Parts: sequence; structure tokens; C-alpha cells
Amino acid sequence: MSLLNLFKLEKLCIEAYLDVQRKRPADPPRMEVMFNPTTYQRSHAVTYDNGQRQGINQQGRPSRYAYTPPGELSLKLVFDGTGVNQIGLERLLKPPSVKKDIQTFEKLCLRMNGSIHQPQFLVVRWGDFSFPGRLQQLDISYTLFDEAGDPLRAELQVRFVEDQANTTTALGAAKSSPDLTHVRIVKAGDTLPLLCQAIYGSASHYLMVAGHNALDDFRQLQPGQRLLFPPLAGAGNAEAG
Repeated sequence: MSLLNLFKLEKLCIEAYLDVQRKRPADPPRMEVMFNPTTYQRSHAVTYDNGQRQGINQQGRPSRYAYTPPGELSLKLVFDGTGVNQIGLERLLKPPSVKKDIQTFEKLCLRMNGSIHQPQFLVVRWGDFSFPGRLQQLDISYTLFDEAGDPLRAELQVRFVEDQANTTTALGAAKSSPDLTHVRIVKAGDTLPLLCQAIYGSASHYLMVAGHNALDDFRQLQPGQRLLFPPLAGAGNAEAG
């Protein structure tokens, strides 16, 4: 290993893929950030059944675990077009452009890829840290401009949601039971009747699941959409009420 590689700064990079298994690289396949973030934030949550209040439900019993939603990763990234991070000929041969950098980031993370009809699947890597996810929110603040009004510096507040393509989270150990709560992330080609068939063993529960998830049109499921499939016993009580 050369001294140059020994002291090379490890940069955070974002990789893009066309499939949830992260096997088919997109074009471009990755982007390395200009400046590493000074901090990043991981967020996690646990969801309990409706009716719970501060850990106790309305009947005074402990809340019943429903599922653990995917975690989140929040970053602040800085794109700079002043060349402050370049020296010598590097700045002349490869002048920085905030516009181009943001366009690359948006193509990688935000824009719909026409070949898969959805934004791309991502992996955020930084040293030993790895986070598979999808872009959930992007806020861009332009803070410096040149004489022509073109941006010279931009700050990006970015939030990624952890991507678990076919996650099933149950209320107990028997995760295949139709009497447990399940969570599914919709994939291309999924339909509500087929998902109900796979989970409950019958497609007849699709209207109940559509109502539980407040779907306006159960025929128009969107890839990446999260659906909750309640226990059949609980669903029966809900329908009876």
C-alpha cells in the first residue's frame, strides 16, 4: 500500500441499483460526496396497536407490539463550486459545478428511473458503515452565488428510509400465522388480492385490508408503498363493529 492510499481520506459515497437485491448497478452507479458530513443521525421506532397511550392501552393492559418500521438515516451534505477543495491544475482541468453535482445526486436518488418506473435502490457507504435505503426527503438550500446568479454553494438536508423489500414483522414467533400482523412493501406486479392470498391463504380479505390501510383505490398499488395486514381475529372484530 502506498503512502498516498494510506493517508487517503475515506469519502462517503452513494451507490445506486436497479433492483432491491442491489445486484444491478444503475448509470451512473455511484456518487462520492465532496465533503464528508460532520454528523449523521439514525432514527428508529416501534409501533404498537391502535388505542395505546404511553405504553398502556385503553383496557389498562400493556400495549401489544405491532411491528418495527424501517429505520431512517439523516445527513447534511455540502456541494461547493468555489474550488476550495481543489489545488493547482485540478481546478482548471475539472472545474467544480454545483448545478451538475445536484443533477447527478437527483438522478441517482430522486428521479424516477424509466426502466424500473420508480426511484433507484441505494446503499450509503462510509468506511465500515453501510445503509441500504431509498431517498425519502431532500431539502436544498443555496447559500452562495456568482455574478451571474449561478449557485456556488448548496446545503442538502437528506433523509433516507431503510429499504426492506419483502419484510414480514409478526406479533409473535410464528411469523407465518394469519392471526399475526404482517407488513409488506409493495413490489412491481403486486396486487392486493395476491398479497392477501399469500398472507391469509385467501384473496377474499382484500377489501378489509384496503380499508385498514385507507386505500382510495386498491387496484393502484405503488411500488415502495407500505401495507399493514392485521390479524384475522382483530379484523373480524373490527368488521363486526
